[in-house]
Parts: sequence; C-alpha cells; structure tokens
Amino acid sequence: MRRYLFFVNQPYAYSILRPLQAEIRRRGDEAAWFVAGCSTAPLRADERLLTTLAEARAYPAVATFVPGDWVPHFLPGIKVEVFHGLARNKRGHASEAESDHYTIRGWFDLYCTHAATDTAKFAALAARHGHFRVARTGWPKLDPLFAAGAPAGPRVRQGDEPPVVFYASTFSRAITSAPVLEGVIARLAESGKWRFLVTLHPKMDPDVVARYRALGGPNLRYIDSNTDLLPLLAEADVMLCDTSSIMFEFMFLDRPVVTYRSRMAGPWLLDVENVDAVEPALARALERPAEQLEAARALCRELHEFTDGRASERILDAVDDVLAAGPAPRRKPLNLWRKLKMRRRLHKALRATAQSAP
Repeated sequence: MRRYLFFVNQPYAYSILRPLQAEIRRRGDEAAWFVAGCSTAPLRADERLLTTLAEARAYPAVATFVPGDWVPHFLPGIKVEVFHGLARNKRGHASEAESDHYTIRGWFDLYCTHAATDTAKFAALAARHGHFRVARTGWPKLDPLFAAGAPAGPRVRQGDEPPVVFYASTFSRAITSAPVLEGVIARLAESGKWRFLVTLHPKMDPDVVARYRALGGPNLRYIDSNTDLLPLLAEADVMLCDTSSIMFEFMFLDRPVVTYRSRMAGPWLLDVENVDAVEPALARALERPAEQLEAARALCRELHEFTDGRASERILDAVDDVLAAGPAPRRKPLNLWRKLKMRRRLHKALRATAQSAP
C-alpha cells in the first residue's frame, strides 16, 4: 500500500485535494493531511489528520501534494505542485510568462499542469533548471464537476424566482472589489430582484468579511471560505467577480461572468468600471451574450483541455513515473535563506492552526 501526504495551508486546499484522496482510496492506498495555516475544521471523520510536525515528517508518504507555492522541504516523498487555481495572470504583468504562477522556487519535484500552454512553459523551465519534471494532468478540483457531467448552460428558474448571482472576490487591496461593491450588493439583494451567494477569499480583511456577514436577509447568503464552493456554483445564473480565479471554474458551467475592474478582462467577461454599471451588466449577462460565451468556451479549452474528470488518475500515474525514473538530472538548489524563511513561516502557520482549533 502506498501512502500520500496532503500539505494544506489555505482552506481552498480541501476541495482541490479531496478528488485526489478519492482516487488514492480507490487504488487501495492511503492519504493523510497535515494542516499549517488554517483551520482543520473542514476535515471529515474518515480523514486522517497528522497533528504535529514530527508526525508529518515520520509519515511514510511517497509524495506530498501541495496546492500552493511553498512546502517544507523535509516533509516525506517527492513534492508535487497541483496549484491552487488555473493559470491566468492576476497581477497585470505585460505577459503571462511574468506571472508568479511560473516562478520556480526550488521546492517541487513534479509540476502537474492543466493544458498545453502552461505545460509548454513549465517544460521549458524544467529544461533550463533541470531539477524537476512536468506532467500534463489537469486540475483535480474539477474532477467532480466533469465526472458528474457539468450542468452546462442556463439554469432553469422556478416561477418568479429571482436570478441568482454568485459573488466572489479576491483579497489583494489593489484588485479586490469587495469594499466597493458592498453597498451595491446590499441594495440589489434588498430590492428582491436578485438573490446573492457571497464568498470572500480566506485572506480577505476581517473587517470586510464581518460587514458582508452582517448583510444577511432572505436574498443574500454568506458562504464561509471553508466551504467547498464547486457544488454551489451550479446554483447561480451569473457570477459577479473581480480578479479571482474562481471565475474560470464558473465558466465551465457555460454561464456568464460580470467583473468589476478585472485585471483579467477580455471578451470572455462583461467588465465594468463603475458601480452604477453593475446591475445593467448583470441584466445583460442573463441574456447570455453569444460572443462572450463563445470566448469563454475558448478560454476554458485553453486553460484546461481535459473534460473527462480523470485528472487525479493522471496525477497519481505521473507520480509513479517520477518515482520509477529516479532523481532529476540536477539537484534542487540549496535555498538556505529561503528555507530559513520557510521555517519561520511554517511555525507561524502551525500556531495559527493551533489557535483555530475548537
């Protein structure tokens, strides 16, 4: 029996890694979780939690999976990057290649990519650095969506049910829309013409989160960041967003996205520059603009060409291939200063997890 370790630093990691866990179990193998930086509350009764760093280090895993950009180098097995989102530029760089998605920090032995474009970029980086490998696998988080058959197309509303808007916002002060759109969302929900599902990034300013939680009302539901959001996306007719990568997950439902001053604006979005334009844009989105939806479909194919729901299978197969092949041509860089900073970050994260325990 093979064992695998999941390194969790943010709440969104749970929904990314659970499809991998399901495939591991299907193969008769075992997975354990090591959480540093967020609450362990989302873990289920049948999921094994390693509660100390010593326990995690001693766990005989052949691979540690990471949906983030760092991992303690002393955790067991090869380190596998599965990413926390799809590969798009959030920061307004001149080119996609400048995005931090492609920054090589020397932590990982295997990068599991999503489509031809990001695979080619990581393959070129692998050839240059020589200390990691790349496999085009797809993203495990989307496995349940595709395996169940994505409910693509417009949602069927019952009677005079108002349209549902799924609002999601990223946390960076430079690109978040949450503080600006709070009043608009409250007004639209109170009008009864719209119903909102609202979630905010786990790193969002706590004061902003508190204000949204307080909105309440029959037409606004706040969803905690610990929740698996993927099943809830299908409840919405349209998404309102800014520069959060969750917009791409919603696009796989073949439903329109409205954004406020997005750094990833393009023909696949209805992007607005001022708050007064939000409601007209939502109304326009309900008409399902053909050009926008076709552009979104093309973008989805570019970002994640697999639609078979078998990314987790390919990831585990890629791990097997790397283990069979042995060490990469070059050793990872020593990264002494980066490792020192990582230890400080890890201990701070472990304290945060301990403080969040019930």
